[in-house]
Amino acid sequence: MAFESLSERLSQSLKKVRGQKTLTEANMEEMLREIRLALLEADVNFNVVRDFIANIKEKALGENVLQSLTPGQMVVKIVHEELVNLLGNTTAELDLSKRPTIIMMVGLQGSGKTTTSGKIAKLVTKKYSKKPLLVACDVYRPAAIEQLKTLGETIDVPVFSKGTEAKPEDIAKEALEYAKSNENDLIIIDTAGRLHVDEALMDELCRIETLVKPTEILLVVDALTGQDIVNVAESFNEKLHLTGAVLTKMDGDSRGGGALSIRHITNVPIKFVATGEKLDAIDLFYPDRMADRILGMGDVMSLIEKAQDVIDEKSAARSMRRMQEGTFGLDDMLESMRQVQKLGPLSGVLKMMPGMPSNLPNFKDEDANDKMKKTEAIILSMTPQERRDPSILKASRKIRIAKGCGMEVADVNRLLKQYEQSKMMMTKMGSMMGVGPKQKQVFNPTRKKERHKKKKR
Repeated sequence: MAFESLSERLSQSLKKVRGQKTLTEANMEEMLREIRLALLEADVNFNVVRDFIANIKEKALGENVLQSLTPGQMVVKIVHEELVNLLGNTTAELDLSKRPTIIMMVGLQGSGKTTTSGKIAKLVTKKYSKKPLLVACDVYRPAAIEQLKTLGETIDVPVFSKGTEAKPEDIAKEALEYAKSNENDLIIIDTAGRLHVDEALMDELCRIETLVKPTEILLVVDALTGQDIVNVAESFNEKLHLTGAVLTKMDGDSRGGGALSIRHITNVPIKFVATGEKLDAIDLFYPDRMADRILGMGDVMSLIEKAQDVIDEKSAARSMRRMQEGTFGLDDMLESMRQVQKLGPLSGVLKMMPGMPSNLPNFKDEDANDKMKKTEAIILSMTPQERRDPSILKASRKIRIAKGCGMEVADVNRLLKQYEQSKMMMTKMGSMMGVGPKQKQVFNPTRKKERHKKKKR
């Protein structure tokens, strides 16, 4: 996952000053040296590292910090602020004010332009209720056209294509007319890439830009590229009017240096990050949230937003109601686990929680998935009555269930223990939220009389 090694190194460096009551120039220099090494090892551009360290040093050795009651905490705050500044300060969203909005996707071959075009088309349809049109302008790779058509079918978005014979700029121009007549309010142009930046590629992209006058020109870059990502971005930015960058393959980059360098060097904001192969694995880039994650502070806001997008509200409300009524059964537990699965790999979910280490020792998503499958098999081997009321599960029933799902009685017992723990946890959560098992009203024969007496007085 992105920034894992960097996050670990920075967390270790900051631990040394976090709890200190006094700071000296000597221990500050030690911390800054470790941060410098961590950034360079993460493949952050040297000039970026130099400026970053200089800014921290200037602020951290100031009188306000040194005389503070919690100087260590102040230093952590400064490092966090500088990280946010480095990443872009504010979230840069798409400019959707024009109709139609034209987005031109550019980048080197293999960076993920075509897939990212499909991801953005799906995102704007869902998030902004747009009616996008995908345009196939990569005429040099027939596979790219077919890939875009497949993506379009998957997400139910039309694809405009003229095959491999037409000129890319002519295809883009005709696509505009097609979009107007079909009421598409957003056009995403997937352009060709090369293995490296060359004059022919840039001339073609410049011609397309001149003809269609795109609202957005997004540079798609592979986060695994490392420091070379800056050179690529600079080359494209010299010829085109880039409005933003998209970082792909962030789920595979444990260093993340490119993301920390590109904004500072080119002044081009990062607008999206792609974190997986699935078409919904793309997110807006939030500099403050990314800084939180890098420093091991979690990313609660992104987790909440993700949950709101994927979790079935009716199902969650039903589970809460049953918990409230004291009728929470194994079916509800299974449904809750399935809902959590929709959030993505469990390791990614855990890393969004504050205080969690960047690399979770002895934790594998494959193991978590296997446990989920076993849990599902055990529960589905029970009768509806057993799932509703696990208290009736005595030895003979457990033996039958174990045989039915091909597991041991010990596995069934472990599940039942897990169920009881889940039930207790949900009860605690319910009490924290002000809900709990509904209390039956007890009849008080003196209640009316007492009320009458009070009234008489």
